[in-house]
Amino acid sequence: MITAERKVFDDLYAKASGHKKVLLLGCGTCVTVCMAGGEKEVDILDSQLKLAAKERGDDFEVTTHTIVRQCDEEFFDEETSRKIAAADAVISLACGVGIQFCSEKYPEKRVYAGVNTQFYGATIEQGVWEERCAGCGECIVDKFAGICPVARCSKSLMNGPCGGTTDGKCEVGEDIDCAWALIIKRMKELGTLEELSEITEPRDWSTARDGGPRRIVHESLRLDEGVKKDG
Repeated sequence: MITAERKVFDDLYAKASGHKKVLLLGCGTCVTVCMAGGEKEVDILDSQLKLAAKERGDDFEVTTHTIVRQCDEEFFDEETSRKIAAADAVISLACGVGIQFCSEKYPEKRVYAGVNTQFYGATIEQGVWEERCAGCGECIVDKFAGICPVARCSKSLMNGPCGGTTDGKCEVGEDIDCAWALIIKRMKELGTLEELSEITEPRDWSTARDGGPRRIVHESLRLDEGVKKDG
């Protein structure tokens, strides 16, 4: 899932207090799971803004709304559009994708980012998420026993480990597991360690962000041209 963290309160307050009517728009998917921008977090920010405004003597109105996904047009229903129209500005607590989509759909509105988008991560334990995928466009985890060196090695080494690993930890930080130590350990357990003797060729980064903005098209799911023109 995409992980995120809420921006610092003073930053959000400065954005909200610059307008008369502000809508806090939450997202019910990824940012809800990582507890950054779901309905609960929207309600908390709402209370914090109103309390701070009362203490500071500022006068602005805050309303709240949360939809299932901000990265999908079908969830921007009439109620959502009505609430956005009634606001002077929107603070979106979705990931960067949702924030951009909302801004594109309502170009007449100022849409602020309420969170900092972080990475594609997994839930390790309650309250802890770790990066597991870099979205590089060419998945190679099966070659490395299900452990991604692109995302989990600090240097994204294809032929590791480097000389900076100590007792299974990365030189970048003692709390970071060396991805290559994990890869070697697991491949030993699987009896596939000899596969690492084959040198992995340099990656073709054109499949990742270096190749420009990417797009996935499933032709079987698209509406035909006539329907798209009419709709």
